[in-house]
Amino acid sequence: MSNFNWALTKTLHHEGGFVDHPNDPGGATYRGISLRFLRANGEDIDADGDVDLDDVRALIDNPETVNGLYQQYFWTPNRLGEVRSELLSCKIFDMCVNMGSRQAWKIVQKASGRLVSDGIVGPKTLELLAEYEKKDWELLERIRYEQALFYRTLADRKPDLRVFLGGWLRRAAQ
Repeated sequence: MSNFNWALTKTLHHEGGFVDHPNDPGGATYRGISLRFLRANGEDIDADGDVDLDDVRALIDNPETVNGLYQQYFWTPNRLGEVRSELLSCKIFDMCVNMGSRQAWKIVQKASGRLVSDGIVGPKTLELLAEYEKKDWELLERIRYEQALFYRTLADRKPDLRVFLGGWLRRAAQ
């Protein structure tokens, strides 16, 4: 659980507070939890029978709920508790939050140079990460490169997202 807390702290540093940027396809967001995410998962935070902007705002007074959503939807299903390297588990968690789990794992797999980039975290991916426990910086640098490349390609394909590129590249570098 301590790796989760550390990873969450680092990710929340990137996510900030309440934002409702017109170019963000996720819509209104608080600490990285978007309206689109809440709707997709049926998370009615204010328990009023619908999932809307009020649910995003309700997160502001519920840090435990935010933490619980991150653990339930990003940490646990991505098996990040099984990743021995704190650096790698933290980096992968942050990518899962920012770009989606499947894309994050594709980047990790591509960076390894040894796995098929299918975006599925399975035994081969976890075995590979275990090999990097003592030399995690080596893989981390390749992940950072692939992550930055993904963001640049995304901004080129979708010009409305270019406004986020600077922040994304800072995030990739960490």
